[in-house]
Amino acid sequence: MEAATLAGRRSATRRLLNPARLRDGGIVVSFLTVFLALSLSSGAFLTKANLLNILDQQAGTGVIALGVTVVVIGGGFDLSVGAGMALCGVVAAYVATHVGVGAGLLLGVLSGVLLGAFNGWLVVGMGVSAFVATLAAGLMFRGAAELITDGQLISVTSPGFATLGQDELLGVKLTVLVLALSFVVVSLLLSQTSFGRWLYATGGNDEAAHLSGVPVSRVRVISFLICGLAVGLAGAIETSRVATGQADTGVGLELTAMAAVVVGGTSIAGGQGAAWRTLLGLLLLALIDNGFNLLGVAPTYQQLVRGALIVGAVALDARARRR
Repeated sequence: MEAATLAGRRSATRRLLNPARLRDGGIVVSFLTVFLALSLSSGAFLTKANLLNILDQQAGTGVIALGVTVVVIGGGFDLSVGAGMALCGVVAAYVATHVGVGAGLLLGVLSGVLLGAFNGWLVVGMGVSAFVATLAAGLMFRGAAELITDGQLISVTSPGFATLGQDELLGVKLTVLVLALSFVVVSLLLSQTSFGRWLYATGGNDEAAHLSGVPVSRVRVISFLICGLAVGLAGAIETSRVATGQADTGVGLELTAMAAVVVGGTSIAGGQGAAWRTLLGLLLLALIDNGFNLLGVAPTYQQLVRGALIVGAVALDARARRR
């Protein structure tokens, strides 16, 4: 009887510590733990102003991270999003100063779709690995932004350009509303459409997906187009926020976006993941930064914690896929 009880406890422990279970539920537990700890340790944390400020500051990164989620689920990778956001922002500012505000913001967003198409062509059309293709594309995008600005800032003084990045609706910044809308759209795209099912199948096993009739190449190109659209939207948001186009915007943003995706529990090998995971991963990282600032912890420890979270998430994902 005692042996059976002991065996049952061991079995329950193994199930609880199963890497796949830890990866799937870890982000929820981690987020709630950090949220609760900060609520108890800092009176300034659990205020409407602070929470909305966190969401506002993460809006551009969050929109991009949602786009990167789509690419990663499809088995791809995108290291050009930071430079792409800078180029889209510069295009928006340049066109706004020469043509008009509406045209500037619209072309800023649409230029992201063109960048996504370029990445899709490199990866699918030319057969270049996504890692190398998007790394090289990022260098090109940053260089193009430098050429357009000639190393200078492009200040937009036209009324209305800062509306997207600075104005509010019912007490909530428009940037936060854009992030919320993007989350809903990506969630529905992944869970309620044929494209979503094809995307998971392509990322899980592209050969099996192809044999099942899934248009693998088309799905991968569309995933880069969606990511490019997110990059363009984020570029318009960030440029509108400061009413200035800058070629050095978004440096290192690709790593933050990937960190949010991986920490959230989306498999870096493709085929598994969700928009809500990325959003929780992004907010977990943001809460850590915000909490450390409120508690006066040195920034060095923030990087250590971020790195440890990413390593832990990747290790869990690797173990889960081996089982």
